[in-house]
Amino acid sequence: MRPLLLATALAVILTACGGATPIPAPPGMALIWHDEFEGNAIDKANWTYDLGGGGWGNGEAEFYSARPENARLENGLLLIEARQEKYEGSYYTSARLKTQGLQEFQYGRIEARIKVPSGAGLWPAFWMLGANFTGSNWPDCGEIDIMEYVGREPDLVIGTAHGPGYSGALGMSQWNRQKYNIADDFHTFAIEWQADQIDWFYDGAKYYTLTRADVGDREWVFDQPFFIILNLAVGGTLGGVIGLDTAFPAQLQVDYVRVFQASTP
Repeated sequence: MRPLLLATALAVILTACGGATPIPAPPGMALIWHDEFEGNAIDKANWTYDLGGGGWGNGEAEFYSARPENARLENGLLLIEARQEKYEGSYYTSARLKTQGLQEFQYGRIEARIKVPSGAGLWPAFWMLGANFTGSNWPDCGEIDIMEYVGREPDLVIGTAHGPGYSGALGMSQWNRQKYNIADDFHTFAIEWQADQIDWFYDGAKYYTLTRADVGDREWVFDQPFFIILNLAVGGTLGGVIGLDTAFPAQLQVDYVRVFQASTP
């Protein structure tokens, strides 16, 4: 049997037997970790939460909770829901999930399929922090923003790396504009991360490359394990003013998160 026909037959057999169709890996890579968000509950072996308000260093308006109102699974999706409600001294709630202390990665392709919400003041992100993050050692720990979306600019996603001497507004960043409202559909966001280089991808197309040489004599902090974060902020320095017409509740919908690394020869 031809290889393609064999693979198709195997997928049919797996599906008929209740198994999942194999997840395709990029050439030369193998799937090492993933969450497809099936089932009824967020997997505590993969995800924990940042909790609280206070702006998170960015002037954000939301209080992050672990309530199902703000983070839950439905129909094979992770839903992170921002709500306009008074809660713990804040007037908005949302959620920020992270793999810190549970799942950490160094190098490879980190990818998610996501549908972002629209509306001025919404600031969803898919990003990573160095596993040595203590809460007070940013940006020395390093940060990789795989995707940030600014609801007031519906055609724009941003990829950025932050480190000592190149953080905040000085982060090594690339804007990626489209000719449509990105929030209208699901899209894939990914990085391919090597020892001396990080590449950013949108729907499979590479749009940004950052190398160790690009940071010059500043420290390259992307040669250590990182953990993954998914969140939906409201307002803040990048999110901006919350629009009077921004609809709540607003949802960040995540179909999957997958990590691939170079396969062993």
